[in-house]
Amino acid sequence: MAIAHDPAQPPLAHGFHAVAAGDLAAVVTAFEMHEPPALLRRPGIEPDVPLQLERWNACAPDRYRLLYQRVGAPWLWWSRLALDDAALSAIIHDPAVELYAVTDRARVEIGMLELDFRVPGACEIAFFGLVPKASGQGYGKWLMRRALQRAWSGAEPVTKVWVHTCTLDDQRAAGFYQSQGFVPVARFVEVFRDPRSAGLLPVESSALHPLIVD
Repeated sequence: MAIAHDPAQPPLAHGFHAVAAGDLAAVVTAFEMHEPPALLRRPGIEPDVPLQLERWNACAPDRYRLLYQRVGAPWLWWSRLALDDAALSAIIHDPAVELYAVTDRARVEIGMLELDFRVPGACEIAFFGLVPKASGQGYGKWLMRRALQRAWSGAEPVTKVWVHTCTLDDQRAAGFYQSQGFVPVARFVEVFRDPRSAGLLPVESSALHPLIVD
């Protein structure tokens, strides 16, 4: 998700702000790093992780959506589900976008990584996640190390790697990004149609954020 901010627009005033029924509001925090973190510079023996990254070149839109939803539905990921085939393909087939599936030893897809180099000099970790059954096992650190290795050693040099999280994500996400060398730099409020009320995700997708309808 590219975060756009108009510096001339005043920030929200203190207090409560109404959100329409059928909509959601999320507080988005952007994180950046401007040099490879220490975890990449330190040599060491990595734990034996039964996972690998599989590069998806020219991935079919439906295949992408299936994995995107398996990974992101608990956190109400929705932005790519709202795109038609042409718009989605224009992103994931762009040569400046690297898409990977995380697979286990049985070659079952249990996670995804998407790196976006379309802005010169920068890499956005656009999507990063594992299916719920693979969380809590230390695999996130393994995946982030792979993400940063690729981000900092891409075909085009970068001076910034960035990622964002929001209040719909796993509550551990912000702390995890900081532990991996990212620094929080900006915060935004995003209001959007609830993907469940829009028919993009099943109504039962996230019990943590109940659907409010008209």
